[in-house]
Amino acid sequence: MNAPLSFVHPTADSPWGTYLMQVDRVAPYLGHLARWIDTLKRPKRALIVDIPIELDDGTVAHFEGYRVQHNMSRGPGKGGVRYHPDVTLEEVMALSAWMSVKNAAVNLPYGGAKGGIRVDPKKLSHKELERMTRRYTSEIGIIIGPQQDIPAPDVNTNPQIMAWMMDTYSMNTGTTATGVVTGKPIHLGGSLGRVKATGRGVFVTGREAARRINLELNGARVAVQGFGNVGSAAAELFVQAGSKIVAAQDHTGTIYNDKGLDLAELIPHVKATGGVGGFKGADVMKSEEFWDVNCDILIPAALEGQITADRANRVKAKLVLEGANGPTVPSADDILAERGVLVVPDVICNAGGVTVSYFEWVQDFSSFFWTEDEINVRLDKIMVGALKRIWEVADQHRITLRTATFAVACERILTAREERGLYP
Repeated sequence: MNAPLSFVHPTADSPWGTYLMQVDRVAPYLGHLARWIDTLKRPKRALIVDIPIELDDGTVAHFEGYRVQHNMSRGPGKGGVRYHPDVTLEEVMALSAWMSVKNAAVNLPYGGAKGGIRVDPKKLSHKELERMTRRYTSEIGIIIGPQQDIPAPDVNTNPQIMAWMMDTYSMNTGTTATGVVTGKPIHLGGSLGRVKATGRGVFVTGREAARRINLELNGARVAVQGFGNVGSAAAELFVQAGSKIVAAQDHTGTIYNDKGLDLAELIPHVKATGGVGGFKGADVMKSEEFWDVNCDILIPAALEGQITADRANRVKAKLVLEGANGPTVPSADDILAERGVLVVPDVICNAGGVTVSYFEWVQDFSSFFWTEDEINVRLDKIMVGALKRIWEVADQHRITLRTATFAVACERILTAREERGLYP
């Protein structure tokens, strides 16, 4: 009865194909709820929009935009918006589905959603970026809202873009709706601690995982792929714990320093130049050599599909912390498990961002704001508690942390589906 979706054609290692395989693996642990499992294999709603804007030179450009709401059984949609030339409907579907799992894994009252525009934002002027963002917001405005679907920053989007989205939605509805997006500037109802929240979550889950495998963080060697918001924030926290960042990679290059990269110099360099490439305090490596680096902890914090089967066989780390969404393909997952490498999966590892987004949303509704210390303490407590529950399920069934996270999350989603009845 349930034919595959006609509008995407996933492969085994593509984002949606990866997600479907992860869902299939969790079926044996869902009990009677398994009869609802096809609910998880279909997005509730997928919106494709045309975004025409006038460029600064007077020509008209068209961009393809998406907003996908995967599952809303547990609450309004929640998930980021990414601007990238390779964004596709399939990718946004997978990211929205991972958001459903992530929100349920940390027990937030949200469903999963995601958005994106096929664009290289670096090729647009500031004003062109603003026009595109505002037009995109107006086009998806029919399905977003503070209690319907709440966008947030993702790859190549930031607080300024969230400010434009909030302003556009507010003007279209005739109210100042600060709660329609999270990751906003502080002056517009943003939350302290939000910018570094995803990286902090990677560190917190990494710290707990390191304890489980008796890996001492003081002196641990760390390699980071992707040195944007998530990778750099996680790197800073690991250095504060006594670890050293021996390698870093992004779209501008791959750098290595056996004694540890000096973040006090590297982070300003990245902010000034847009990447790690050209940093003077390190040796240059070929990009593929990154996967051979001698390290204890590997943090893939870039895009999906980075750890392939071939690379999984070469990884030296004892611990992989998925700062990015979907960085490990299923075949690589199996290889890492066989090799005894512990993977803390994206759907719990990088959930710090959406957790503090939730705090921001709550603060916007109450118009009462917390201190950064309060936020960090609450974040730590939620992440540690969620990981503890996941580890109990992993130990009980002798399954990987990824399958255990999906088991915990999918049970919560499908229980809500069953209890609500016909409509979710």
